Amino acid sequence: MSTGAAPSPVIRLSKLSKWYDQGPIRTVVLAEASLTVDHGQFVVVLGPSGSGKTTLLNLIGTMDTPSSGSLVVAGVDLHGRAPVDHAAFRRDTIGFIFQFYNLFPTLTAAENIEAGLEVLGLPRSEVTRRTREYLEAVGLADRAAAFPAQLSGGQQQRVAIARALAKEPPVVLADEPTGNLDHATGELIVRLMRDLNRRTRSALMVVTHNAEIAKMADRVVHISDGRIIEE
Repeated sequence: MSTGAAPSPVIRLSKLSKWYDQGPIRTVVLAEASLTVDHGQFVVVLGPSGSGKTTLLNLIGTMDTPSSGSLVVAGVDLHGRAPVDHAAFRRDTIGFIFQFYNLFPTLTAAENIEAGLEVLGLPRSEVTRRTREYLEAVGLADRAAAFPAQLSGGQQQRVAIARALAKEPPVVLADEPTGNLDHATGELIVRLMRDLNRRTRSALMVVTHNAEIAKMADRVVHISDGRIIEE
């Protein structure tokens, strides 16, 4: 009887480090971090400000480059010898959710989602279908024509979540997604992200200093002074 091989992790980093040199002074912001994340997992990276958690997210999302170590995301070696078009990789592979939403102020909620899909080269019918589906999934089907300024902070973050997940990427990265929201709204946003993560099977990695978010995660990774200290 064939058992078949277990699926590879969608994120794998081994002894990943990031430092900055200024003359003879080296500042290490991430020190030999090792971690794997499987498809569909909801992982929270928990740590105080300045601990290195945002640097970790930026490396995985190719917003920054490692100084040393190994980093493979969705089967692509991001610190190997072969050059990688990081902009194309982010477009096709990563969904981003930011603390301050990063919506286009002159586009409606629907148009913000469409803008994230059109760069993928999808047929117009698929762009329309996904936009409608994910606006419904975040409970904003009736606000499709609203501009960001006409939406509350929580509603804007829901649009940002829909935009990230509508791409149906293998990896979604969220940087302090509740940091600009009140406690009750933040909890609703995390529950929404968790529910959509389970629905889409995208790996969801959230960095935060909020321990309450960790209660909803499949796994919690603690980071301090640039080191993963426990899991």
